[in-house]
Amino acid sequence: MSPRRASSRFDDDDRYFAPSKPLRADGIRAEHQTGAFAKSWWADRWIAALERLVDSGRLARGRSYARKGQVLEINIEPGKVSARVQGSRPAPYKIAISVGQLTNQEWERVLTALAGQAIFAASLLNGEMPRDVETAFKAAKVSLFPETRHDLTTTCSCPDAANPCKHLAAVFYLLGERFDQDPFLIFRLRGRTREEVLSALRTRRAGEAAASAATAADKPADGRPLDELIASFWQEGAALDHFTVSIVAPEVGALLLKRLGAPPLGQEANEMNIALTRTYAAVTSQALDLAFGEEEEPPTS
Repeated sequence: MSPRRASSRFDDDDRYFAPSKPLRADGIRAEHQTGAFAKSWWADRWIAALERLVDSGRLARGRSYARKGQVLEINIEPGKVSARVQGSRPAPYKIAISVGQLTNQEWERVLTALAGQAIFAASLLNGEMPRDVETAFKAAKVSLFPETRHDLTTTCSCPDAANPCKHLAAVFYLLGERFDQDPFLIFRLRGRTREEVLSALRTRRAGEAAASAATAADKPADGRPLDELIASFWQEGAALDHFTVSIVAPEVGALLLKRLGAPPLGQEANEMNIALTRTYAAVTSQALDLAFGEEEEPPTS
């Protein structure tokens, strides 16, 4: 690297810019004033997508802008983010970030894959992002997070020829913090709101449960139709030597509550869910004690 480039007064096209400091602003200050910006793995993946595209100098200045409150506002809509960042000029710079939305057909494949795994559906219905959620997207032959420069379109009204610039970097870091708080914002950028994702998952899970119940009701264990067994209905069946029972705590607590969502009770809904979740946990604990005794260690799922 030449001394001229090390001075940071030239952009990537060798155009000279005098050193400048941003005007003081009282905008959105990052919660993380030191260290990493992301706490969750999904927010970290978002920031990693940025850090593959931006040089270290602009990343450092972007972190500084995010922590000083230079980002004045951020608006998130399906497929795009708009923001304003206060730089060295009186008028704030305008930021636009576009993320490719999945098509309706792609979303149908993704939602079917998510609903097919009980742990995925339960975690998402509980407002959590499953760590292996990307496997569902890969099964649908799409990606959840931006993977290449082609997955993102970014613009800033500043004079810096580099794209992404430090102003865009500042917005990316603050978005990472917002994704920590609400993982469904990532889905929204890909084209589906929280309500749309959860509604689709509930519908698919309910449909699968109903189909399973109908199949079980139509045929007994040996596969014969019930109307063929009427004559022997009250007779003793075959020995149950092959029948086994596995008593374990559920992998996801209060799964039914999470699948159904909050009841329509206004402010009392959350209190009821908390009370029922505690009740389910107490019932599970009591059942394990009865099955194994307090002295034994119950198995885990």
